Amino acid sequence: MNWDDSAYLISKNRYSENSIIAEVFTENHGKISGIIFGGTSKKIKNYLQIGNKIHVNYNTKSPTRIGYFKIEILKALTPLYFDENQKLSCISSAMHLIKLLTAEAQSNKEIFLLIDKFFDLLTLDNWIQEYIFWELELLKLLGYDLELKNMVEKEVIDDKINYFVKSSTEKKIIPNFLIDENYENVDLKNLLKGLKLVTDYLEKSILKPNNLNLPNSRTHFVNLLK
Repeated sequence: MNWDDSAYLISKNRYSENSIIAEVFTENHGKISGIIFGGTSKKIKNYLQIGNKIHVNYNTKSPTRIGYFKIEILKALTPLYFDENQKLSCISSAMHLIKLLTAEAQSNKEIFLLIDKFFDLLTLDNWIQEYIFWELELLKLLGYDLELKNMVEKEVIDDKINYFVKSSTEKKIIPNFLIDENYENVDLKNLLKGLKLVTDYLEKSILKPNNLNLPNSRTHFVNLLK
């Protein structure tokens, strides 16, 4: 089997002295793993930054065996943020979520386009706010729609609208910007509350039932924001 596709590099691990095993998310073939010979060489290593957009030629003799990639760089996206630790950490966290939550060799063009969108939102002033919505959209595409707007109740205290969800054991406040999406000038405190809400849902509803742990890259990203 041999094919060509556009892809984003989502993970890499050393395989031998000269080679690495890479995972990419492709436009037409979904998440695929393959060996890159010479992946540790200076010429190729510079291309292999997590998040970079690459062209891959994939070749395998059997669907049950790992194949091989030949790569060319399409867009060196991650190096644009080498001097911005928060965004660099966000890239690592987002790509790790893609790796963790998507199935092998299952085509999903919507997720590929969502990765395109991810790199667009990093250029915005309110990129953290947009990233939270990006995570919610990713979960929705994977069948885990949080459906916040259908869950929340509303109360008005001192002329201020508060949203919350209530269970038999607790009342959880929902940051307004997650419900009123035109909400502007969201402060860091509320952004962190939004990220915590998504984190709690991710752990409780997706990761723990599948015996998975929250990626360290995500915890590191949130800690950098604090």
